[in-house]
Amino acid sequence: MRTRKASTATRSASGPGRVDAVNEGILVLNSGSSSLKFGVFTTRDGDEHAWLSGSAKGIGRDSGSWSMKSSDGRIDVAQDHLMETQHDALKRVADALREHLGAPLAAVGHRVVHGGPRLREHCEITDAVKQILHEAVPFAPLHLPPSLALIDEAQRIFSDAPHFACFDTAFHRTLPERATRFALPGEYAARGVVRYGFHGLSYESIVNVLGADLPSRTVIAHLGSGASLCALKDGHSVDTSMGMTPAGGIPMATRSGDLDPGVLVHLLRHAALDADALETLVNRQGGLKALSNSDDDMQPLLERRDRGDADATLAVDVFCTAIRKTIGAYAALLGGIDLIVFSGGIGEHSDAIRSQVLDGLAFLGAPHRVVATEEERQIARHCRRLLAA
Repeated sequence: MRTRKASTATRSASGPGRVDAVNEGILVLNSGSSSLKFGVFTTRDGDEHAWLSGSAKGIGRDSGSWSMKSSDGRIDVAQDHLMETQHDALKRVADALREHLGAPLAAVGHRVVHGGPRLREHCEITDAVKQILHEAVPFAPLHLPPSLALIDEAQRIFSDAPHFACFDTAFHRTLPERATRFALPGEYAARGVVRYGFHGLSYESIVNVLGADLPSRTVIAHLGSGASLCALKDGHSVDTSMGMTPAGGIPMATRSGDLDPGVLVHLLRHAALDADALETLVNRQGGLKALSNSDDDMQPLLERRDRGDADATLAVDVFCTAIRKTIGAYAALLGGIDLIVFSGGIGEHSDAIRSQVLDGLAFLGAPHRVVATEEERQIARHCRRLLAA
């Protein structure tokens, strides 16, 4: 690791200022393709609260950064920092915990995007579980290998604590068969070719946040670099936009979303693309990036649109139209909508996108709310429950 610039804001407590009152702390690791978010959670007033939280962003990029803060304000670090790999970021987390945490960890929780057909419940990570996850790699070839590598390294570093896997697919195990089945022969469904749904930890955290204020018929739009929607009936997932993999559903930053299957057949036959090239196309070269001819980040796209850029306008229009169409479909499925919730980086922070999505949906008579997702906190809740089981 090497620091590119001096700390832009560093305030931390060490030595006599170490926080030693953190008992039964649960470390949560939430890894992305170029990021690692983490938090140490403790129980207060019957729920999990982040005593320490932070993230490494832009891993492997010159624009990398590192931040960490404690709930009491005694630790507040923000740096421009280059970390080459997820393992570098994890080592930085471990060093920070050794400096500031005065008690052993009770557990380590990992966000795992896909549990495959066999793991549909959050569970302790044993050798048998890791073997099942290795077998599930074909269902999430871009996500599971780095997750498994990070789990191995975390188990080596934090060897005294139990480790738990919390799956983004678990929340959607309530989907009825009519929502999970593709119109393909049953033999493929038996092999796990079904709709699983993702962002489940985000959706579940919103259900927890809303609590008694969650109405019977709710649609949640988790809008970020990865984006999906979920229809909930009485707090349970009954339909969702992503499919067997996180590439399905609405267009995203670099993911195409749903395609006419004939498009893929055509590209196989006439564009000399093999399976690997198709995977790259739909996961890394599609979505907003493809439609705009460059940008996959919403803020510069909106700025370009405001300057009259036609490609950026098209990208934003396709994105918002796909969301609006999905909400309309879920209104038909649920027999109406009592609440629309926006979450995720775009959903929480872009007034322009929310307004464009809602334009034309007034006939539903549904109010909307913005609710911040709390995936790490939700993972901590599951770990605490599994520890007590």
